[in-house]
Amino acid sequence: MAVWLRSRGLERRSVRHADLAWRAEAMLASLGLDDAELSILLCDEGTIRQLNRRYRKKNEATDVLAFPMQEGPGPASHPGLLGDVVISLPTAARQAAERDRSIIREVTFLLAHGLLHLLGYDHATKLEEQEMKAKTEELLAAVEAAR
Repeated sequence: MAVWLRSRGLERRSVRHADLAWRAEAMLASLGLDDAELSILLCDEGTIRQLNRRYRKKNEATDVLAFPMQEGPGPASHPGLLGDVVISLPTAARQAAERDRSIIREVTFLLAHGLLHLLGYDHATKLEEQEMKAKTEELLAAVEAAR
């Protein structure tokens, strides 16, 4: 499996790439996605707002965006290419403080959420939301077990 991490627009990176990479690898392993490739971008609010406006027509910053490679029209890509998860570190930091947890724990939660969106999970209905929440908890448990 391959996990690619980049940062954009951040004055200070409060999460080390290596700390997030092993967490992503633990999640992928727990899903049986040993041949998968995942791209993660840690960014500022301006970058995520621009992406949200361009691709979702919502002119606002958000905490996480997911761009699946296996969705939509066009030729099928390699089945192991999952897509991109974009996480706003400033938003994650605020949410971590509000939830009284560390920034790495919040970013790990957002990564799990984004990864599930790449795999086709959604939370548009109450049932979907419950299923996604349960799967998120499984991914977070896999990260804890990998420590």
